[in-house]
Amino acid sequence: MNLKEELMKALKEAMQNKDVLKKDTITMLRAAILQVEKDTQKELTQTDMDVIVAKEIKKRQESIPDYEKGGRQDLVDKLKREIEILSVYVPKQLTEEEIRALVEVAIKETGAAGPRDMGKVMGALKEKTAGKADGRLVSEIVKEKLNNI
Repeated sequence: MNLKEELMKALKEAMQNKDVLKKDTITMLRAAILQVEKDTQKELTQTDMDVIVAKEIKKRQESIPDYEKGGRQDLVDKLKREIEILSVYVPKQLTEEEIRALVEVAIKETGAAGPRDMGKVMGALKEKTAGKADGRLVSEIVKEKLNNI
């Protein structure tokens, strides 16, 4: 069962259980996926959908500190609950050690010789880390490894 089918099933369950937050969160995620499909005029792969879910989670995580500063605990709690709901649909995230191992392999595969080869290495890692790791963390690790060559 692909992600879109899983989301439809979960949406029906949420409506039957009258779980408004879950229904709204899943509806928003489905809309984001369908919008990208409409914009690109192609059916998304599982990896593409994983990236969208990860982006939606990241948006919420980045908003939490702002709401905390504003004293809006109600919105903080809502965002945390949405993150819990969305986390069910994102693949297991890579650990820092797993990312480092992938970076080492990518550097060897691309024959990278220093910081100017960062684009090559990032390109090689894109498919392996899409939706499974924070791009900023991957970039930092690649930069660190390439600076030490």
